[in-house]
Amino acid sequence: MVVPAHAQSVGGSGLDAGTDVPQAADLLRGADTDTDDVLKPFGANLFNGGFSNDREDGLNPSYVVQPGDSVSVRIWGATKFNDKLTVDHQGNIFLPAVGPIQIAGTQNRDLNSRVTAAINTVFSDNVRVYTSLDGSQPVAVFVTGFVNNPGRFAGIPSNSALHFIDRAAGINPETGSYRNIQVKRNGEVLVELDLYSFLLNGVMPQVQYQDGDTIVVGARSSVVSVSGEISNPAMFEISESGFKGEALLSMALPAPSVSYVGVSGLRNGKPFSTYVPLQEFKGMLLHNGDAVHFRIDQHDQVIVVDVEGAHMGPSRFAVPRNTRLQELLDYIEVDPELADARSVSLKRKTIAVRQKAALEESLQRLEAKYLTASSQTDREASIRSQEATLIGQFVQRARSVEPNGRLVVASQGKVANIILQAGDTITIPGRSDSVLLSGEVLVSQAMLHEKGGRARDYISRSGGFTDQAQTDRIILVHANGEVSNGRNPMVRAGDEIIVLPKVPVKNLQLASTIVDILYKIAIAASVAVKL
Repeated sequence: MVVPAHAQSVGGSGLDAGTDVPQAADLLRGADTDTDDVLKPFGANLFNGGFSNDREDGLNPSYVVQPGDSVSVRIWGATKFNDKLTVDHQGNIFLPAVGPIQIAGTQNRDLNSRVTAAINTVFSDNVRVYTSLDGSQPVAVFVTGFVNNPGRFAGIPSNSALHFIDRAAGINPETGSYRNIQVKRNGEVLVELDLYSFLLNGVMPQVQYQDGDTIVVGARSSVVSVSGEISNPAMFEISESGFKGEALLSMALPAPSVSYVGVSGLRNGKPFSTYVPLQEFKGMLLHNGDAVHFRIDQHDQVIVVDVEGAHMGPSRFAVPRNTRLQELLDYIEVDPELADARSVSLKRKTIAVRQKAALEESLQRLEAKYLTASSQTDREASIRSQEATLIGQFVQRARSVEPNGRLVVASQGKVANIILQAGDTITIPGRSDSVLLSGEVLVSQAMLHEKGGRARDYISRSGGFTDQAQTDRIILVHANGEVSNGRNPMVRAGDEIIVLPKVPVKNLQLASTIVDILYKIAIAASVAVKL
């Protein structure tokens, strides 16, 4: 079958369908639900105790040897030596027959060549040298400012600032800055750190710490709260002025299909809110305290509709938004011998939501009626206690039912030509010669359809009703999704017969409510929930 341009099949797991453009106030209310009381600062997950477990003996190649470090020296050939030496306060190690060798200030990668050169001034031939920096003098670094637990923390010179801040229980999420961190030595600023450079680009300045150094975490400056369809919902620190929306995009990482952005905050002391296309947001100046919400909000000209049941060809179609059911049915190939095209029905997500809400409302009403019912005697109280258990179990089972959202569009062989919605599922049932029985019958089974047969005929051939069956009203679910009931209705091929249970409750109000719930479940999900 060749599908024209206005009805194209779609492969894969699905397609994002556009949603209606909301009112700006609705959008900004949605954005406000993810603000400072929920969102964490960008980078807060850095400090969860992981850096506190850094190896205490890790010395990188650029580490600079200093007094107190431990060095292993092995010499073989014309002379022999094998010992572990400590760098003295003058920065030397002492080798017999060679004398002191100045190694303080030498990088770890150059240590072996430095010692070898000194030895070669005495032993020029047949001498081999191997050196290893075994350990460094531990240091204690002060961490202060806006951290959760300021103090003095031990480490080694090659530890990173992240190690010491982690030992201080991390940056205070309400007051501390991730972009204004200073390392000070003897009161002078040695280096300034911006953790956003590390988080986004992996850049971290190398500092070899000395005993008494201080890491100062500054106060947080301007922030914006960012939520919505993004990879990094968080509070982001921004510069005091001139910070544009485009700079925020590289940090927040919005989903590719984001098309609109809502911004709310204060301008000149007055409330401000706007809802703009993504392209316009890139040039917008952001201010301290702004709440930014990214949203997939586009008028797609194409929606996706699924097809299930007895059909041939693709099971998913991309069609224009204003496509009607019969227009698409014209392009769905079926075998007329196998498919019952006159009993087409539709599953719609919005209807399933409404059915679920109606069921929940009835269950809440049932619980309220039961809780307000009073007992006059001990016997009545005992009965109510038994009913409480029964009703509680029933409510639990009923709440687990998921309505199918079926919309009846075919009646007496005619199909309503309704406009399709994104996410609709068209059901084309197969032709069936059977009748299915379920609920309060002795044997739940499928039976061959017999022309002119009625519901009780099939129930009788399945062993009859159970003792708990409600026999005065039998439900029929037809292939097109229609539901009918009666004491002994006529059955069509492909029907499902559902026998509901009795309601063993003395209170007539409660019984009436339960019966209502049973029928809603049977209609919405084609199942009979036992009491």
